Amino acid sequence: MSFSAVNPDVTGDYPAGIGGGSTDNMAESYSSFGVALKYGINDDIDVAVFLNQPYGANANYTAGAYTGLAAEWKSLQLSVLGKYQVNDAVSVYGGLRAVQSEATIAVPPALVFGASGGALAAPYTATANSDVQIGYVVGAAYEMPEIALRVSLTYESGVTHEFDTDEEFAGLPAENNTTEIEMPQSVALDFQTGVAADTLVFGSVRWAEWSVWEVRPDLYQAEVGDRVTGIDSDVFTYRIGVGRRINEDLSVFARVTYEESNGDEASRLAPTDGSTSFGFGGSYTIDNTEISGGIEYAMLGDATDGSGTSFEDNTALGFGINVGFSF
Repeated sequence: MSFSAVNPDVTGDYPAGIGGGSTDNMAESYSSFGVALKYGINDDIDVAVFLNQPYGANANYTAGAYTGLAAEWKSLQLSVLGKYQVNDAVSVYGGLRAVQSEATIAVPPALVFGASGGALAAPYTATANSDVQIGYVVGAAYEMPEIALRVSLTYESGVTHEFDTDEEFAGLPAENNTTEIEMPQSVALDFQTGVAADTLVFGSVRWAEWSVWEVRPDLYQAEVGDRVTGIDSDVFTYRIGVGRRINEDLSVFARVTYEESNGDEASRLAPTDGSTSFGFGGSYTIDNTEISGGIEYAMLGDATDGSGTSFEDNTALGFGINVGFSF
């Protein structure tokens, strides 16, 4: 079982042309949970079930020109995976994942007016009702337990949500449309290896195809001629860390995570560009129970959106805890 919480602080400065001043913090705090169960059928075959929250957003502007701009995305994922031990060193794994998502968005009149060139100045709201789509996971791993070496390569397919969406511009008839939103496929390379007695180095490289993600509901597109929001570039994330076993029961770790910046025009609903974060934590074993946790501090990359609003020197602080039972 796992639980994590993040407290971001994301503020920007409006240009003089739209009134100046600060956006105040537009990023709401959020939390997530996960549950997993792994069962060994025999010496060669394991099965596992995972429940987690893979995607999320929680933005809300309360000051300045963007006041009233808000969005929330909630998700839940159920994965069923199997692993087959080919030989002492090689294993393969894969399975299916069901992703459920729902979202809401509100755009104030001033932003609609600007995007439409003055053709329409009315508040816009949309509710993307719950939708479930099926994807898959495949991967392989190589291990040498005598030196604590493990290298794995995992591919996770994207899914395309087909939301039943309720859209409304004030003063116009409400519409119910189907909105397709593509979620990214990803590839992750994870590794660890022992480097000295009771010490190992671990890390990962992950690519996610976020360039396919955009929110373009039919009514908004028809009236404004643009998408609500989107991401223009894929995301590469790199992590490196070191772990140290203090004794038979206690281990500690420290890690650095870097997400590449891309220099794209920022989305108002996610106005950062890359990040560098530092985390540390540990784990403690009591009989058949392992408790682990950690804290992470992130320096979020500076970004500028289409109006010239600049978001600089922003941060986030998060923590997580996991409790595992063996039986």
